[in-house]
Amino acid sequence: MVYPTHGVGQVQGIDTMSVAGTELKVIIVTFEENRMTLRVPLNKAASSGLRKLAGTNMMGEALETLKGRARIKRTMWSRRAQEYEQKINSGDPVQIAEVVRDLHRNAGQPDQSFSERQIYELAMDRLAAEVAAIDGSDKNAAMNKLLEHLKQG
Repeated sequence: MVYPTHGVGQVQGIDTMSVAGTELKVIIVTFEENRMTLRVPLNKAASSGLRKLAGTNMMGEALETLKGRARIKRTMWSRRAQEYEQKINSGDPVQIAEVVRDLHRNAGQPDQSFSERQIYELAMDRLAAEVAAIDGSDKNAAMNKLLEHLKQG
């Protein structure tokens, strides 16, 4: 499963919790990398953005996005950074791929700011985690796959 603000997680099951005297069914999702467990109310799962891994069509579209040309906006960095973080936290692989594509152009250049590098690495990590989960590979293999698509752009 994918939770928008945390990325790919493993569903451990469904449990019943008592919250303020009310019985509540929750989906238990663990995120190994962050050593975190999330309990999402079953009736709020869809509205919270919890979703299954992307299908082959959606991930194919995301990988094609990486091959595209970087869109360089002339707005202030703080505004662009907010937009990039919104895209990453949307959980949509295509939007995350747009962030990776747009910030990759500076990946090896020393003039890339610390915050720009952080946002790039977060987006790359989220996308690679989902690609790895879909392909059944490890994150390094997924990173290499993403970098190959970026080189084709």
